[in-house]
Order: sequence, then C-alpha cells, then structure tokens
Amino acid sequence: MRLFLGNKGGDADGTEQAEKEQTRPAADCDESLSSIELERRAFRRRQALKSVFISVVSSVVFVLVVVLVLSNSPGWVKVREAFFNPQYFRQAFVPVLKGLMINIEILCYSAVGVAISGTLIAAVRTSRSPVLFPLRSVAAIFTDLMRGTPIIVLILIIGFGVPGLGLTKTRISPVLLGTIVITMAYSAYVAEVLRAGIQSVHPSQRAAARSLGLGYGQTLWLIVLPQAVRRVIPPLMNDFVSMQKDVGLVSLLGVVDAVRAAQIQVAHHFNFTPYVTAAFLFICISWPFIRLTDYYSERVRRRQEAAGMV
Repeated sequence: MRLFLGNKGGDADGTEQAEKEQTRPAADCDESLSSIELERRAFRRRQALKSVFISVVSSVVFVLVVVLVLSNSPGWVKVREAFFNPQYFRQAFVPVLKGLMINIEILCYSAVGVAISGTLIAAVRTSRSPVLFPLRSVAAIFTDLMRGTPIIVLILIIGFGVPGLGLTKTRISPVLLGTIVITMAYSAYVAEVLRAGIQSVHPSQRAAARSLGLGYGQTLWLIVLPQAVRRVIPPLMNDFVSMQKDVGLVSLLGVVDAVRAAQIQVAHHFNFTPYVTAAFLFICISWPFIRLTDYYSERVRRRQEAAGMV
C-alpha cells in the first residue's frame, strides 16, 4: 500500500492513482502476473480445449453404442411399448403431477425440520459441557439408529406402529407420519455433516471469539457455525437431493403421491410408462439442485486454485 505525504494536491494525486489502479483493465492485470502463472494459464486453456474435444467425441461414441445395442436387442420393441409409450405418458402426466405436489409439500416441511433438528443435534454432539452428557449420549444413539436403519423400514415401523398406539382419537394423517420419518432420518445425516464442518473450524477461531468476551453459545452461532456451513454446503446439497427422491417412499403409507399415482395408472392401463413419467418429474425437480451443487463445488475449487497464484 502506498503512502502519500504532503499537501492536498498530493492526496488528490494519490486518490486519482488509486482510482486508475481499480479501473485497470484485465489485460493490464495479466501483464502484472509472473511468467510462471501465465504459462500455467495457457497450459490450463490447452488442457480445457483438449478435455472438451475428448468429452464430445466420447459422448457421441457412447450414445451411438447405446442406440445400437438397444435397437438391435430382440425385446427392444416390447420394452419400448411397455415403458416409453407416448400415449400413456400423456395420460399419466397430469395425475402424477398432482401427486408430485404432495411430495413437494412433504419435502418443504421436512427440509425445515431437518435444518432445525440437524443443527441442534450437531451443536449438542460438539459441546463439551458435562451437563449435556446425557443429551450427547441420546444424540449419538439417535444418529446411529437413524443412519443404520433403512428409511423404508422406518416408514413401515412408524407409519403403522404409531397409529396403533391409539394416542389420538382421530386418524393420524399419513402425510404427517411420512414427514416425521423423513425428518428423523435425514436429521441424523445432516447432523453428522454439520458436526464434521464444526470440527473442521480451527480452534483459534474459538479462542479469538472467547478472548473478545463471547460466550460458548455466541461463539458457536456467530463464529463457528457460519464457517462450518460454508465448508459443507456441497454434502448438504447432496443430502437434500437424496431427500427429494426418498419422499416418494411415503406411498407405502397409502398417500396418493407421484409414485402411488403412477402405480394406479399402471394398474389401470397395464403399461409401465407412468413409472417413467414419475421418474421424469422427480428428475425435473432434482436437476436444478444437482447443477447448483456442481457449480458451487467447482467455484470452491477455482477459488482454492486462485489462492496459489504466483
């Protein structure tokens, strides 16, 4: 940083010089880089072009091989009629789409519940207070059970076991039960991801916060947790994408969601194309988040590489 000493005129010249440096074009910035970094960038550009060319050629070859294998298969005509019939796809699209709205509703409520409960479980498991030892034990047992039990088994146990207890005089909505199961299962996964992110924050961050007079809770929520979430966003997004797919398991409880609507259409038309319709709609709602996860991961990678420029 330059220091400008003297009269007001000198200060004005310094301000103009700083503005010129800020508005310097990218070409001038490239000139300020060392020859080693310029060679690295040129090599990366060549490698990128080479990778794009190879990717295009391999993709074309792969598609041709798949088309040839499928078209020459003895049963391809029957499979195409049974799974990829445009007529049944159009007929099943509206009923399956209506059922998908239930899946999206369950997903929204589950996402909020998972964010709250997962954060609380991670905070409890990373605490060192002796008073919270019972809660840490319960949180550890909960995460072990939820991660070790298949979600389909949890849905069957809770979906049919809880109503059998007779806790309420009215019938418990299967949508509510499905939401509870999804929230419980993914809270364990998200809690472990957040716990790993919290433990990855350097202890000096906590020490600096405590030296400024912040308590344990303030240090966790204001200093540690924001850094932890920023580091584990890609795995959190992957868990969210997985949760989008698993909400279809609530059809086991009799909910007429996208999967159940597809099953009804299959039983009505004796054709499996509605299953492809349901898969297509699930892919449509999952694809933006998949691409967002890949974009963020690539952005983090580039930022790390830029930190090593010479």
